[in-house]
Amino acid sequence: MSKHKDKKVSAEPGNGFNSKGLGLRVQKKLASKMSSKTVAKVFIDEPTGQLLDNVYSLVKEYTSDKKDAEKIIKYIIKVTIKIAIAYRNDQFNGEEISLISDFKKKFRTLIMTITSFVEVDFTFDSQYLSKLFLECSTLLQQILARHTTEKTKGKVDRVFTLLGDQSFLEAVFKPDTNYSPLMSKISKQLDELMESGTL
Repeated sequence: MSKHKDKKVSAEPGNGFNSKGLGLRVQKKLASKMSSKTVAKVFIDEPTGQLLDNVYSLVKEYTSDKKDAEKIIKYIIKVTIKIAIAYRNDQFNGEEISLISDFKKKFRTLIMTITSFVEVDFTFDSQYLSKLFLECSTLLQQILARHTTEKTKGKVDRVFTLLGDQSFLEAVFKPDTNYSPLMSKISKQLDELMESGTL
């Protein structure tokens, strides 16, 4: 018998070599190496891409920092792709699948609240909206706990900390400002993505 028989090549999932695990690792590596624009073209459909473009413009307008706005969108795209890859490759356990279900429900509530606040005058509540962002962030961190690095978790925090910040929310939801046309577009796009089942 060959002494090399028991030697194992590590690849996700499991200890022994397997093509699916290697494929998963390669997908994750490619996603982390791609630029956000390249990833968007490969993985993200046109309506979602347009939504992210408007979120980018909103953040850039608020922060007056193009690079920071680019980072926020890049983080959203890469984290979304990492979750999609892990989900497609059956990497989540039963508890995590349940958390994903909870996250989807909470995220849909967040989206419906955003569109409602844009479309219906005098309904905006920054504290409530900020709380929904925090709850989504907490669920997402629980989902990602076993699957990503601290660096990726930090990116999630960065996105939700900015988008859920009450000062940011109060600025962008204020009527008749530079943000208003963008918020109208974002609200319409969110509605369309909800109706199509993308969100």
